[in-house]
Amino acid sequence: MFGQMNKTKAILTIGSGLSQTSKMPCYSFNLSAMHCKTGSKLAKIKGSVCDGCYALKGNYARYKHPLKMMPKTDKIKHPFWVPSMVYLINHQGNQRDKGYFRWHDSGDIQSLDHLKKIVEICKQTPSVKHWLPTREYKIIREFLFWEFFPDNLTVRLSAHMIDKLPPKMRGACGSTVTKDRAPLGLNCPANTQNGQCLDCRACWDKTKKVISYNYH
Repeated sequence: MFGQMNKTKAILTIGSGLSQTSKMPCYSFNLSAMHCKTGSKLAKIKGSVCDGCYALKGNYARYKHPLKMMPKTDKIKHPFWVPSMVYLINHQGNQRDKGYFRWHDSGDIQSLDHLKKIVEICKQTPSVKHWLPTREYKIIREFLFWEFFPDNLTVRLSAHMIDKLPPKMRGACGSTVTKDRAPLGLNCPANTQNGQCLDCRACWDKTKKVISYNYH
């Protein structure tokens, strides 16, 4: 028997606590960027959004996070991964905006089953708005063929190439990175706010169909 859920059990089950990045106003969850299905291929392509991936350099690399996070991917298969994530999201404290949550400040969706688990977590945390950026178009398309995302989950298809738009898909929003052209959607204000969201929550807003991030 797993027994009553608590923070210690939840952290052991998912492989870490929730992550806290300097930009985000809320907590998030991460996986190793080395396990990105599409992103690991794009990282080898000049001009792609993943070329020079931030999750493989800077503090991520300095503290060997990509290597340390690798075991977390297998833990997604744990039968108590969903209740563990639900527990941590519901008991995240007041240090950050607990009305919001970001999926994968590093890493991406691993499979359709993984996505279905994320959707279930969102359903079990209805008071929290979730944002899921992803480059796994095929997995999203397969899910949306049969189902809809819950109202509190905003899925954004991330463009593969700089200065290009992501594909349009019913039920999903989008995002891109611009470098040599004007913003292709709502311009992210982070570059004028010391790299932080501050009070902006556009990425979680389904009415904002495309968010345009500045190249850096």
